[in-house]
Amino acid sequence: MPRAGLDRDVVVAAAADLADEVGLPDVTMSLLAQRLGVRAPSLYKHVDGQADLARRVATLALTELGAALRDALQGRSGRDALAAAAHALRRYAAAHPGRYAATVRVDADETDTDLAAAGDRVLQSLAAAVAAYPVDPADTVHVLRMVRSLFHGFAVIEAAGGFQLDTDRDASVEWFVDFVDRGLSGR
Repeated sequence: MPRAGLDRDVVVAAAADLADEVGLPDVTMSLLAQRLGVRAPSLYKHVDGQADLARRVATLALTELGAALRDALQGRSGRDALAAAAHALRRYAAAHPGRYAATVRVDADETDTDLAAAGDRVLQSLAAAVAAYPVDPADTVHVLRMVRSLFHGFAVIEAAGGFQLDTDRDASVEWFVDFVDRGLSGR
């Protein structure tokens, strides 16, 4: 019988917290069980193993990131929306490095509708950030990949302490948002 108070959501939230503390690759069922005060086999009543746990952490992270992006973009368009999306993604990646790492490469299958829906919400938010630009519908995927790659790359390098120059990182984000804005505007 599962331990009272322990359910799938509690297990996934604890794994996500642990990933933020020790890094996603170091989250093991054993370490998670220790954190929750149970034996590792008890976790298998709530998740189907390490891969299932990683997918569920990714789903949680994408859900949280999608909500953060949605909130940041509320009432914004054009350059303001791009900047809001860039800063929201940076804040999320800095506050939740382990969770964010789970969103990058997810081994999902077609039956994981929760993960797909959470990922779609993130893409919908990024699409909303570029909706005001005159983008040929045939180029939409390319634009979304560019914006996601740019914001993601900056956030990951920043979170890892990879920017050693003393130039203000916020100013760098504003610079590349201006650059993308000009490019998408055709100016």
